[in-house]
Amino acid sequence: MSSAAITAADTASANTNTPPKRSFREVWVISIGHALTHWYPATFYLLLPLIGKELGLDYSQIGLIMTCQYVAGALSNVPGGMLVDTVGKKGLLMALSLFWVGFPYLLMSFTHSYVMLLLCVAMVGIGNNLWHPTAIPMLAQRFPERKGLVLSLHGMGGNAGDALAPLLIGALLATFSWRQIVVMNAIPGAIMSVMILVSVGTLTLGRKKKVAPAAAENEGQKVGEYAQGLRALLRNRVLIMLAVGSAFRSMTQTTLLTFLPVFLAYEMGYSPVWIGGCMFMLQAAGFAASPVAGHLSDSMGRRRIIMTSMAMSAVVLAFMAIAGRSHAFVIFIAILGFFLYAVRPVLQAWLLEATPKNMGGTSIGVLFGTQALGSAAGPIIGGVVADRFGLMGTFYFLALTIVIANLFVFFVPATASGDAPAAKI
Repeated sequence: MSSAAITAADTASANTNTPPKRSFREVWVISIGHALTHWYPATFYLLLPLIGKELGLDYSQIGLIMTCQYVAGALSNVPGGMLVDTVGKKGLLMALSLFWVGFPYLLMSFTHSYVMLLLCVAMVGIGNNLWHPTAIPMLAQRFPERKGLVLSLHGMGGNAGDALAPLLIGALLATFSWRQIVVMNAIPGAIMSVMILVSVGTLTLGRKKKVAPAAAENEGQKVGEYAQGLRALLRNRVLIMLAVGSAFRSMTQTTLLTFLPVFLAYEMGYSPVWIGGCMFMLQAAGFAASPVAGHLSDSMGRRRIIMTSMAMSAVVLAFMAIAGRSHAFVIFIAILGFFLYAVRPVLQAWLLEATPKNMGGTSIGVLFGTQALGSAAGPIIGGVVADRFGLMGTFYFLALTIVIANLFVFFVPATASGDAPAAKI
């Protein structure tokens, strides 16, 4: 064979093995959809006191509403991941998830029954947790060498929804009732569902013959193949250690979101406007941290970034407890948000690199299901600690939970995905 023919063959082989360059347009579309999946729960936190007052609910009944949502999420994450890995059709599933999150809030506007309210929030928990096993593996597969950055942009969408919802909905509540708000809130979710179905859906459904990777992402598995992959997945020590560590990190985050507003109102005497501003500051810092941590993890390795961020979160939480009712406490809120929220996309990237690509949905389902268990347990434990030792005791408790999370990450078996830059994996 001539040297020219060999060169041409090598070039053709390289073109076959090199993943096609992709536009970030789909990243932005999916990230906006992710923002709405967080927008709805963030809105509900603001509406919950008004709903409780109108329906005459006591504190236990109000707490049960959020517990019901987290339990539904925990139970649905793994089946949701199984659905993604066996059925495929990721564009359709993301559109369905977003619609499923918004529609139950529309139903709430018509209910005056506590039981019906619990059913609605359970539906929200199921729909909201179908999103992550679908969107995160899809983005990771499409951008393998920029996994940390892409997932951090996706995480920024969630931070944006969490941060902006309290500001806008708080302003709207000055004019509209909570029932009118949930009706209006359903509209952007429905519109975005159609946009995702058209834009992302065509990327996964309409180009099978032209782009092989996209077609592979859209294909499911046979039941036997999936069962074999699932058995191997559940023996994956990296998956188990990261999932449990992430559960303690989620316990820290959810308990903080529960008791930080209470502390600012009861101990600091802040008005709702100032409390909303502090919560915005927490999320805005996380918004800024996500791309920084994601990019650094691609070049420095996942483990180093995660352990540094968690260690700093523990230190800041301890300083918050020491600061007490001083103005320094408020400054520490923003610093905490930067380190606490930086970890999420890096954990997701590491997990996906340590598990088979065709089991990505189930892997993320296990991760988020375990996180939901931590989120459900944290506020209850934090409340008991606060009743016995005061609210400051809760912040010391949170410093302990994030240290425990870091220990699990420390003992994750050494892997190329966690300990080497992404380009060298």
